Amino acid sequence: MATATSTTQVRNRWIIVIAAIVMQLALGSVYAWSVFSSQLQKLYGWDNTQATLPFTIAILVLGIAAAIGGFWMDRVGPRIVGTTAAVCYGLGVFLAGFTGNQLVLLCLAYGVLGGLGMGLGYIVPVATLVKWFPDKRGMVTGLAVFGFGGGAVIVSQVGPILMSAYGGGIQAHGIGPAFMTLGIIYLILIGLASQFYANPPAGYRPAGWVPSAQVISQRASRDFTPGEALTRWQWYALWGILALNVTAGIAMISQAKQIALGGGAPDALATLFVSLISIFNACGRFVWAWFSDLIGRRQVFMIMFALQIILFLLMAAFIKSFAVILVPALLVALCYGGGFGTMPAFTADYFGPKHSGSIYGLMLTAWSAGGVLGPILIAQVKDRTGGYVVALVALAIIMALSFLLPLFTRPPRIEAAGEAAPA
Repeated sequence: MATATSTTQVRNRWIIVIAAIVMQLALGSVYAWSVFSSQLQKLYGWDNTQATLPFTIAILVLGIAAAIGGFWMDRVGPRIVGTTAAVCYGLGVFLAGFTGNQLVLLCLAYGVLGGLGMGLGYIVPVATLVKWFPDKRGMVTGLAVFGFGGGAVIVSQVGPILMSAYGGGIQAHGIGPAFMTLGIIYLILIGLASQFYANPPAGYRPAGWVPSAQVISQRASRDFTPGEALTRWQWYALWGILALNVTAGIAMISQAKQIALGGGAPDALATLFVSLISIFNACGRFVWAWFSDLIGRRQVFMIMFALQIILFLLMAAFIKSFAVILVPALLVALCYGGGFGTMPAFTADYFGPKHSGSIYGLMLTAWSAGGVLGPILIAQVKDRTGGYVVALVALAIIMALSFLLPLFTRPPRIEAAGEAAPA
C-alpha cells in the first residue's frame, strides 16, 4: 500500500513545487505571531513571556511533529500526511479564537494542535521535492520554504485588517474572530495543496541529468537509513547548525514589532517592519539555497554565521534607533530563512534522498530546540533588564560559536566496493 500511495505518477514535477509554495504560505503565518501577541498584551495585560508562549509551544511541537510525520510519510506517502496537517492546523487556529483570556487553552489550541499541523505539513513538501529534484535540490527546497517565510508577509497585513474589522476599529477586540477566519482559510489551502503530492519512482533521475564529479564529491556514497544516520557525527553537526541558526533568528523575529516600537517606530511602521522581516525571511530561503547550489552548503552557513555576528552587535549598539537597526534586522531575517532553505538539501546530500522524510524530520527537532530557546531567551532577558541589548550581544556570541560547525563538517563516507552514489 505504501508503494501505491507514495509513487503515484505526476506528469510535471513543477506542479508539486506550486503545491508546496501554496501549502507553506498557509503554514508560515506563524511568523506573524508578533502582530497578534502585541494585541493579546493590550487586551489581557499579559507580559512578553506570556504572549510569546503559544508561539514557542507551536515551534516546539512543530519539530517533534515533523519527526513523526517524516516516518509516517515513508509508510503512507505524502498525501495522507499533508491532509492530516490541514485538519490539525486549520482546527488549531480556529479553536484559538474561542480561548479568550485563558492562556492555557490558547497554548493547547494554537501551540499544541496548531503546532502538530505545522510540523506534519512542513515536512511533506520538503521531503518530497528533494526526491523529485536531485539536480536542483537547493533551489526547489528554497522555493518551497520560501512560501513558509512568505506566509507571514500576507498575514501580518491581513491579520490587523481582520482584527480591526471584527473589533469595530479596535484590533485587540477582534482577535478571536480573526483566528477563526484564518483557521478556515488554512484548512482549505493546505487540504487542496496536499492532493497534488506524490513520490517519484524509485531511483528517479530527470531525463538527461548526470551529476558532475563535484556534486558527487559533496554527497553521501549511499542512502542512509534513519538509524544509520543517527550513528554518524555529521547528523548531529547538521542538527547543531540548524538549531543555532534558528535560536538566533527566531529570537529576533518573535520580538520584531516590540523591537521596532522600542526604537521609536510608530505602530503602523512597526507592523510594516514585521512584513518586511517576513519578506526577507522568505527571500533568504530561496536566495541562500540557490547560492548553496553554486558554492556549497557548508560555505553558505559559514557566510551566514559570520554575517550575523556583525548584525547582532550593530543592533545592540543602536537599539534605540529604528532607522539604524532596520537593515541589520532584515539581514538577520535573510540569514534565518537561509538556514531553512539550505538545510533540506544539505541533509539529502549527506544522507541520501531515499529516507529524507524521516531523517530531515528528525533534524527538525533542532527547530523545536531553537524555537524554544530563542524566544524565551530574548523575552526573559528583556523582561529582566528592560531592554534587548544583553540578549542581542548573547546572540552574537552564539553565532561566533556556531561558525565552527560548518567549518569542520564533511559528508560521511561509507562506501562498499562498486557502490553507486544516490541521486
